[in-house]
Amino acid sequence: MSERSARIAVAIGGALALCLAASAQAQGSGPQWSGYYKNLLLQSDTWSGEPFTLDLNRLRIELKGELSSALRFDLQYDNELLLGNYLRTAQFLQHKDIPPPQYWRADANYVDTPRLFGTHRLHRATLNVSAGDTDLRIGRQRIAWGTGRFWSPLDVLNPVSPIALEREERIGVDAVLAEHRFGPLSRLAAVAAPSRSSGRSTVAVQWHANAGGLDYSLIGGRMLGRRIWGFDLAGQIGQSGIRSEVTHERPRGGAAYSRVLIGLDHAFANTLAITAELFFNGSGAPDPAGYDFDALMSGAVPALGRRYAGVHASYELTPLLKWDGDVVINLADRSRYLALGLTYSLRTNLDLRLGMQRFSGAVGTEYSRPPDAVHAQVQQFF
Repeated sequence: MSERSARIAVAIGGALALCLAASAQAQGSGPQWSGYYKNLLLQSDTWSGEPFTLDLNRLRIELKGELSSALRFDLQYDNELLLGNYLRTAQFLQHKDIPPPQYWRADANYVDTPRLFGTHRLHRATLNVSAGDTDLRIGRQRIAWGTGRFWSPLDVLNPVSPIALEREERIGVDAVLAEHRFGPLSRLAAVAAPSRSSGRSTVAVQWHANAGGLDYSLIGGRMLGRRIWGFDLAGQIGQSGIRSEVTHERPRGGAAYSRVLIGLDHAFANTLAITAELFFNGSGAPDPAGYDFDALMSGAVPALGRRYAGVHASYELTPLLKWDGDVVINLADRSRYLALGLTYSLRTNLDLRLGMQRFSGAVGTEYSRPPDAVHAQVQQFF
């Protein structure tokens, strides 16, 4: 899709989102709309050492509704304005025009100056067709295969880095997803996702079921140019949840490798909740000499090494104030990542969050390179 077509598509999508939202609000019926406004103020350095301040403003509008009893839609439109001297750094200038990885171009920049940068996009856009126990979902969507919090071997189409500031944000993939339910706990799914990169299209299937109180999934196919098969398991031991994911992958023209995740989740009566994960990354480098920091910075890979541990904890200090923290350790090179945050509910659907990210390790190790950061954000949900 050309840049002009992309601008037209996003403009139409944005106008449709705003018009339908206004109509739904005025009539009190029809499509359901929701969303949020977020202001994120970030102070950090670029990977090359340039200090910067970034003020990100994001408006997300989501519309979902039924066109008929068998036809539903979900549309999410993002509009972002960036301010601050980050717009004048070499890092931003190198990355601002890199096209997104999705097959269809549905984004456009409408302001591009040294002091103000504006962009808008379709974050999600799906049409869901239902026929009995079968659903067909077409468009830009989140395909959540896998259960990992920091890493997920099965979540190949929408991977996330454990050190990402907004880890809950997933860009989505342009795909066709078909699911057939054989019962309340079992289903067969198939996904097809084209790619503009040669040999990186996806065709894969997943079987999900429950046996003896244990949820499990089996997957197989070609995903992003890799032949892959794997499984995940999830169940309970006492009051704790246990999870595991295993994949065996063979990239095109490369050697095969395996990735393994083991996770444990426990919530205490005093509101303290803990998640712990161990991750083996067979595609990683055995030592820092083989690290590809450009791939880590761009988000192309979530990890450079082979053995990791991660712990997430959260605790409600008061009904309105919540603390959370993450610790990630590369067990081979001993580099570490620490993130701490406080979230305060100013009022219903309005949150204030303060946080920091700290990286440490010997020179050349994985978490010695990313820059430390402090941030504050206000988020209004509607």
